[in-house]
Amino acid sequence: MDTKESKTPEEEKEHVMNERKPENYEASKPELQPEAQKPAGGMHKLLPVIIIVLGILVAALLLFNVVD
Repeated sequence: MDTKESKTPEEEKEHVMNERKPENYEASKPELQPEAQKPAGGMHKLLPVIIIVLGILVAALLLFNVVD
């Protein structure tokens, strides 16, 4: 069963033309958008720690010849 809303060719053309218009950045108000105000989560801070730990682990494995 198709639940999509059917559009006339004129409505479809108008929709496509509206999608092609560039966003008006002069009128945008990022200060009103809460997702733009809050800082990023803490997961990006964990990535360097994981990389360093994996580097030390690989160096230790190579140094002690655990990997044959």
